[in-house]
Amino acid sequence: MDSPAPLPLIEISGPPRKRGRAYGEQAREQVHASLGYYREAMTGPAGLSWEEVTGRAAQWRPAVGEFAPDLLEEVVGIAEGAGCAEAEILALNARSELLYAAAAGAEREECTSFALLGEASGDGHTYCGQNWDWRAGAQDSVIMLRVLAPGRPTLIMQIEAGQVGRHGASSAGIGLNANGLKSPPSCGLGLPQAFIRRRVLEAPSFPAALKVIFSARQQIAANLLLTHRDGFAIDLETTPARHGWLYPDGGILVHGNHYQAFLPGSLAETYRPGSADSLYRSPRLSAALQSARDETTGHGVRKVIGAGLRDHFGYPESVCCHPDPAEPTVDRWQTVSSSIVDLTTGDYLVAAGPPCGAEYTPLPWNLYSDADSPPS
Repeated sequence: MDSPAPLPLIEISGPPRKRGRAYGEQAREQVHASLGYYREAMTGPAGLSWEEVTGRAAQWRPAVGEFAPDLLEEVVGIAEGAGCAEAEILALNARSELLYAAAAGAEREECTSFALLGEASGDGHTYCGQNWDWRAGAQDSVIMLRVLAPGRPTLIMQIEAGQVGRHGASSAGIGLNANGLKSPPSCGLGLPQAFIRRRVLEAPSFPAALKVIFSARQQIAANLLLTHRDGFAIDLETTPARHGWLYPDGGILVHGNHYQAFLPGSLAETYRPGSADSLYRSPRLSAALQSARDETTGHGVRKVIGAGLRDHFGYPESVCCHPDPAEPTVDRWQTVSSSIVDLTTGDYLVAAGPPCGAEYTPLPWNLYSDADSPPS
């Protein structure tokens, strides 16, 4: 398999509409690649037209405007810069919610996230990251986005072009990694994950990040793993109704795509993980990270983490996920990017595509350099 090209690096700054427009202009090619893919992926399962999809996406405009009016302005700017409709950018930001509805709750969930605290890393640093597993057809739209917004922490995110939020880390010393979860039935209209996650990453402190998660009303379930550079981590299994939580065991916290902290009552009698491979991916990565205790340098610790993220047990549905040729092309999944973030030093390392075929390359941006706010 050929190695994917390095992920495009895009940096935006200034007020919301200006940075959105700059985002859309710089990522125009990737935004249109994303729209092209989702036109196929979203219209096929439910037999909808693209106009019906974007019409459904537009229903979130009032809720997003109330929750984060600046991010709605950024969406408008992205559409202007990329030369597409605002409703199309809203659809990209609500792609999980739209796909989940089209699949009647049977949408597959993937990703393996981790936190490695100083007590478990031989160099004493705090790390976080994940293998971001998603639809292989979206690979060409994945970018690295750095956001400098006045009065807010500087953000670095791995994201699909056109989205305002996904996962990453901030100059406040907070890392956010995310995984899909089977969602209980939702009553009413909740917020798409992209907007909630962006607000979490913009939080000036760890308590403020938690407050976002516990106060926002979401549309679908999601697992959110929060790590702080001071050596604290918590995993939150969030649903439209209630949340559950987990803490590290011996300085290691790993989460896949099955409920590990609690099971929503509405799913209790019939629950089956959307991705059964999650049942072995989580313990496999946890076991691999144990060896980080024996390393005394950052290079050694990162090598251990990288080896764990390249694990092929259960291939192709492994920690390092590869497309299954038995699946229809539009439904094939893979690791679209992999990250190792040293929250102690601010180094952010990324491998494009399945990490077995790429090296972890440090970004030219450090979390704590040229940041609007110091670590808290």
